[in-house]
Amino acid sequence: MSETPRPFPRSIAVRRGLPRPAAGGVLAALGVALWAAAAVPAPLVSGPVDPDFGQDGTGPVQQVAVFGTDDRAPLPGERALLGRSIGLLYEGKTHSVCTAFCVGDDMIASAGHCLFRTEGERPLRLKGVEFRLEPRGERAMSARIAGSEHNGEAQHVAAGSLTLRVRPPIDAAQDWALIRLATPICKGRALPISRAPADALTVLSAAKRIYQVSYHRDFGTWELAYGAPCTVRRSFAGADWTAISKDFADAGHVVLHTCDTGGASSGSPLLIDGAEGPEVVGINVGTYLQSKVLTQHGEVVHRYKSEAVANTAVSAGAFRPTLEALAHADILARRADIVALQHLLGAEGFYGGTADGIYGPLLNAAVRAFERSEGRRETGLATGVLLKRLAQRDAARRVAPKPPAIETGSVGSHTLSRDKAKLPQQ
Repeated sequence: MSETPRPFPRSIAVRRGLPRPAAGGVLAALGVALWAAAAVPAPLVSGPVDPDFGQDGTGPVQQVAVFGTDDRAPLPGERALLGRSIGLLYEGKTHSVCTAFCVGDDMIASAGHCLFRTEGERPLRLKGVEFRLEPRGERAMSARIAGSEHNGEAQHVAAGSLTLRVRPPIDAAQDWALIRLATPICKGRALPISRAPADALTVLSAAKRIYQVSYHRDFGTWELAYGAPCTVRRSFAGADWTAISKDFADAGHVVLHTCDTGGASSGSPLLIDGAEGPEVVGINVGTYLQSKVLTQHGEVVHRYKSEAVANTAVSAGAFRPTLEALAHADILARRADIVALQHLLGAEGFYGGTADGIYGPLLNAAVRAFERSEGRRETGLATGVLLKRLAQRDAARRVAPKPPAIETGSVGSHTLSRDKAKLPQQ
């Protein structure tokens, strides 16, 4: 835990995914709203990189998606307590910054791409990731991911996807991450997760009940901004939901909204006021883009400029069950236990990698596949319960009696079945 504020990076790169053609001469893509100093290899870079961007807000700024009038404002006094729950997720080597928020005493939520980037990109070094809270009038606090002291931080992260697709079918509904912290700096600060289904958000929006609280690199000097009311709709001008939904995998958990966003707003919560205070209804993850194309003889000969249709969020229903599992999970901490897990999953036919005691994408995929085979919800978590279950299955296989050898033949004839049949007795 640290109480000394650290300077944040001084350059900006707004990253957008380039799309591939969709039906009807329309290109679709998801732009993600993290903030980073490091340039991203083409074609995933769009927007200026300014190494001299100042923290005083005087440098050039590219807003990711502002719809109509910019409605962002400083967090009002009556919402000040949200500053105790919403913070910055920061990685020092790449200077990547996102918003994240408390969901348990030692757990936070954010967008998955804030840790694992998008398909084809190198994920962040989890060991260097830090969550930081800077509430008004209170000391700043920070914590790293649990397990960092022994290179076991990956076991303490649950995510919808480790390889986010930003081209159709877009993985927006899987763009969430739940992180267990090394120290419980969120104690007493957790935001409840709403049980309102995704299709109820349009009704809540019509009642002007949905709002967003986030950090934006183009707003103030790393201060929380309040955006309200947020419009949530299925269809937008020139973009009907029937067509939009075809661009997304699991469109049912995708929330299209018009909360204004800037760099570093990925991972911020969409909120409503419940009976006992603010509740999370979704996580802001990016911007849905469309671009019309001109084709000739089936070939794209011209792409028009991409236009932002709406911002995207993943609804709370997509990650709530995994949050409940992570809250009670006995995460494996010893390397020997991870080795045992790899061996046992290998014996089941789910893991084909090296038994090196490292929790990586291959082991995560193996755990998910095994959970799927059992008809359980996929979490990818390496837990003591999972290890015990696999060990019991392995022991049962070892003690199971071998089936007797079966001799085949036909009664009353001399027909042979390979070389193990016998002639019938007279």
